[in-house]
Amino acid sequence: MKKLQVGILGATGSVGQRFVQLLDGPPWFELGALFASERSVGKKYKEVAKWFLPYEMPEEAAEMVVKSMNDVDASEKKDIAVMFSALPGSIASEVEKRCAQAGYAVSSNVAVHRMEPDVPLVIPELNTDHLALIEVQKSKRGWDGFIITNPNCSAIVLTMSLKPLMRYGIKEVRVSTMQAVSGAGYAGVPSMAILDNVIPFIGNEEDKMESEPQKILGTMEGSEIKNATFTVCASCHRVPVMDGHTEAVWVKFEESVSEEGVKKAFKNFSTDIKTPFAPEKPIILREEQDRPQPKLDRDAGRGMSISVGRIRGGRMENEVKYIAQGHNTVRGAAGASILNAEVLVERGYI
Repeated sequence: MKKLQVGILGATGSVGQRFVQLLDGPPWFELGALFASERSVGKKYKEVAKWFLPYEMPEEAAEMVVKSMNDVDASEKKDIAVMFSALPGSIASEVEKRCAQAGYAVSSNVAVHRMEPDVPLVIPELNTDHLALIEVQKSKRGWDGFIITNPNCSAIVLTMSLKPLMRYGIKEVRVSTMQAVSGAGYAGVPSMAILDNVIPFIGNEEDKMESEPQKILGTMEGSEIKNATFTVCASCHRVPVMDGHTEAVWVKFEESVSEEGVKKAFKNFSTDIKTPFAPEKPIILREEQDRPQPKLDRDAGRGMSISVGRIRGGRMENEVKYIAQGHNTVRGAAGASILNAEVLVERGYI
């Protein structure tokens, strides 16, 4: 299979850099263009990207000349098969729509379109049937291309852990997050604010965690999604960890569920997604009492697996509690968008 060229919108930001790093060598895609704000246009990527990842900047990307997002139109379409979006929310809607109108397949990590009824919000291991919304979207909006999104970085960890438990009838979910600083971007949390500290507020994060899982775990009915009916109550906190979001989760079920039943559900969870970026085991059960931990477990499955552990009964009837952990900028951001794009190729949407 010939590699498909891809573009990155917002290539100089923290998630944009993660896209650049992860796309260095995958068998299905290669970098074709990097787009950023006007202050970076016309300069080499290595001159404008304040590289912060613990990996060397890929040589091919380093020498690429950054293009303007104002120049994204159909003339580039013949070369670029997928446009990955890591744009700031303030400009993402307009730019992504313009790309879709021009015929691009846009695989977005941005929140702005996630909850729109005709936009798929996809975790491939859980809900590829929602890709049927692509044709609804194209027909409704008159676009040659389309937009597909992946969830919020914390919501993706929570939702993946909930999917195997759906068989028991989830009634209510409560979750308390401990989120890494990388989720706020390179300059998102000043060091004097986060060192020796926990910040008990992350703007809009709780709203995303309380709404996105219902759409993802909902069912396709005709040309729309009927949301899952359980409720989610979230409290989100920033902690002094570089990468890896950790979540304490309480799940109340419609029926009695044993700790062993929950462990078995996690152990037996499997998927038919076999693309290069798909992890062999999407969910890894950690048996040790003090796991999962971000330092030990965030890179599981090349950062694409989530880990669960400390499974135990709750104090309320039919309640189980556990810890879930995942890499926020890989599984929760750039890696999720890349996996979505692979599935689009596999399923013939690209």
